[in-house]
Amino acid sequence: MSSSSPKTAAASQGEGEGGGGGKDSCAFCEMTKQHAAGCARRLPKRIILVRHGESQGNLDMSAYSTTPDYRIPLTPRGVEQARAAGRGILDAVSSSPDANWKVYFYVSPYERTRATLRGIGAAFPRHRVIGAREECRVREQDFGNFQVEERMRAIKETRERFGRFFFRFPEGESAADVFDRVASFLESLWRDIDNGRLDQSIGCETNLVIVSHGLTSRVFMMKWFKWTVEQFERLNNFDNCEFRVMQLGPGGEYSLLMHHTKEELEGWGLSPEMITDQQWRASANRRSWAEECSSFIATFFDNWNDDTPEEEKDTQEKDDDGKIIKSLELP
Repeated sequence: MSSSSPKTAAASQGEGEGGGGGKDSCAFCEMTKQHAAGCARRLPKRIILVRHGESQGNLDMSAYSTTPDYRIPLTPRGVEQARAAGRGILDAVSSSPDANWKVYFYVSPYERTRATLRGIGAAFPRHRVIGAREECRVREQDFGNFQVEERMRAIKETRERFGRFFFRFPEGESAADVFDRVASFLESLWRDIDNGRLDQSIGCETNLVIVSHGLTSRVFMMKWFKWTVEQFERLNNFDNCEFRVMQLGPGGEYSLLMHHTKEELEGWGLSPEMITDQQWRASANRRSWAEECSSFIATFFDNWNDDTPEEEKDTQEKDDDGKIIKSLELP
């Protein structure tokens, strides 16, 4: 295997959630010059997460006792919500009047998400849609098969005491299980990006829209932004047909603050630390990742030992003002 410089190695191995840009990509250009000629990876301008519209199950939990979860339909109000969401997403992706843009959709296989996609799609001209794919890994958390209403209420009360992330529904899944399949989906998503399956042309902005479910969308952001379990537990669910826009910043990082406001993020349950991280991502330069990345380090450490050992003090070279210039090598 041929050797490579640290910068080239970092580019091929990748930084952050995305992974590498491939052997033909120049270092960092796939992040800082989204549509640069000759760059192996052109990142989507936006990744938009949408929860399905109001379903019959949202109105009446007893629906789950007679109808499989994946067959629960939208209500008439849910259909209207989907059409309104389509218009909102259209406004978001076409905010720059001169931009050449297109959209690609991933959708959960559930009836309510597929119907939501149909409503959203009504807002878009055909030539703006690259394609759509059903993706089973962004389906709803599995709560079991037919669900007895009173039993399910009791189980959900237990979940609140146990913790939403690790609680596993009888015959179903925990949010931790959903995390694992979302992680698998992300690996496939990056392969689609690297192989150019979502690309059109160098001058075209690609927007990914993922029509899914509330918990699955929160888990997606948890995985993407590397939020902890404790931070996940803070998050509020999406409203029906609410969408959240992760937009690529000028430095190559995705941030919720490129489209949304700080007040919105607070309303969604993000802590001040999480919002600070989003602010960093909105303007970050990926080259300064190691020096400037907000990595939630205070979440894990609160008592540092910053006293320099005596044997190390003797190896430190100081200037005339007593400031450390550099550390000399120990024998």
